Amino acid sequence: MGKVAITTENAPKPVAAFAQASRKGNILQVAGQVAFDTTGAVIGDTVTEQTKQTFKNLEAVLAAAGSSFGDVVMVRVYLTDTAHFAEFNEVYKTLLAEPFPARTTVYVGLPAGLLVEIDVLAVLD
Repeated sequence: MGKVAITTENAPKPVAAFAQASRKGNILQVAGQVAFDTTGAVIGDTVTEQTKQTFKNLEAVLAAAGSSFGDVVMVRVYLTDTAHFAEFNEVYKTLLAEPFPARTTVYVGLPAGLLVEIDVLAVLD
């Protein structure tokens, strides 16, 4: 089975040469999403607000692939500040249900105004 790019108008368009998601067989990798809305504006000034928008974008891309957070087995989180971890973790627990997927959190530099980026890996039935 070949690789297929997944796109949706319900999430921000990539600003570089990558797909919003890529599917091969039953594996779906959603590219890193940030707190942009579909116009490219940053939504929110706090980690909580930006995480909620980022999850909205992830949900839109997952839906375009016929998937949902229930299929997600791995979440990779990129935060700009270690001080944001507790706040992020609190909102994260309200956005996903148990059993939680595996997760990695790393600290990185992101473009000005962005506090969090998240990508997910899903396995589809």
